[in-house]
Amino acid sequence: MKQKPDLSFWKLWNLSFGFFGVQIAYALQSANISRIFRTLGADPHSLSFFWILPPLMGILVQPIVGTLSDKTWNRFGRRIPYLFIGAAVAVAVMCLLPNAGSFGMAVGAALIFGLVALMLLDTSINMAMQPFKMLVGDMVNEKQKAKAYSIQSFLCNAGSVVGFLFPFVFTWIGLKNVAPEGVVPDSVIWSFYCGAAILILCVLYTTMKVKEWDPQEYKEYNPVSEEKEGSANWISLLKNAPSTFWKVGLVQFFCWAGMLYMWTYVVDAVSETVWGTIDPATDAYQEAANWTGVLYAIQAMGSVAWAAMLPRFSNTKLAYSLSLVIGGIGFCLIPYLHDQYLQIIPFLLVGCAWAAMLAMPFTFVTNALQGYGHMGAYLGLFNGTICVPQIVAAICGGTILSLVGHHQSTMMIVAGVSFLIASLCVFVIKDKK
Repeated sequence: MKQKPDLSFWKLWNLSFGFFGVQIAYALQSANISRIFRTLGADPHSLSFFWILPPLMGILVQPIVGTLSDKTWNRFGRRIPYLFIGAAVAVAVMCLLPNAGSFGMAVGAALIFGLVALMLLDTSINMAMQPFKMLVGDMVNEKQKAKAYSIQSFLCNAGSVVGFLFPFVFTWIGLKNVAPEGVVPDSVIWSFYCGAAILILCVLYTTMKVKEWDPQEYKEYNPVSEEKEGSANWISLLKNAPSTFWKVGLVQFFCWAGMLYMWTYVVDAVSETVWGTIDPATDAYQEAANWTGVLYAIQAMGSVAWAAMLPRFSNTKLAYSLSLVIGGIGFCLIPYLHDQYLQIIPFLLVGCAWAAMLAMPFTFVTNALQGYGHMGAYLGLFNGTICVPQIVAAICGGTILSLVGHHQSTMMIVAGVSFLIASLCVFVIKDKK
């Protein structure tokens, strides 16, 4: 077997650069979906149900993309065709989703239109996102894998900053941040338009700059027999998965359940805590929604800074667990800080947890999967550890909201406790060096 060659910084950069554009789309979705559906007329107690679709599409799409791309060999590459198709569909849907309230439909029809558009958007984003993880697994050696995922994490966070800030910036330059009842403001609509344009340009860059190995080269660097690579189905793959796959999945469960509650309720939580309202028809609510985008961007910048610190820890599991503890504390602080600028502190702390969530699980799992084959299929299945907890959390969201007193801000404490539990689960992982 040949050793995979060391790649220059720019080759590692090119492998993941398209992720910058994909993450802008993902950030716009994460920060604005609750805002859009609340503006369209959704009730807070049913809001979490709208968040079932994104992880549901992820758990369906990513294993399919992983499995099909394992078997795809053509002149355009192995993973890149799925990346390009997913990005193209995402661009089209990003131009439709924020206009759900602009077509003169009744509230029910507008919500259904928004749901269908959200389903298509998340399907396409998942289809575009998964190939980047697979490209690193395919083409980067073990020595450089942590560096490659760190670059991917940086680009992910940089894209997040841009996507989160768009509505705030567009409001600052003069676009309307309020609209008639049931209509999404222009500041949000144009944010999606610009995000779509950047997405397709970034994906085109990666498509042109990255040349995947042909089947013969792939076999030279990845010594898995054709029989082993092509024979197993998803059930048998899961049965034979290394224990690390499941142990990291346990940590993922509590992390991503907490993140789902953040994405679902944080706009209302910040608006309730700082501005004293959860009425989406008010100027104060839309101002709070813009400020939440700024806080998300600060979270992403904090994540970039913390990601640079993580490699300095000699004990990887300790770094992972500590990051989650810091994030959990950040969540618990949100309901108690009534000044909009003080809210920067908890979001910086959450950014520390986000940095660890983006890089460490895939490092543990891809190391454990060496020699198993089916790297794309396994990473697609591993995405279930991201999607399943979000689905469970979304189903339970309305009930938990009622149990904690109907206050969206209290859901941030629920998210914080979930992260603290995840930090304890880290220590069951056995890392394969």
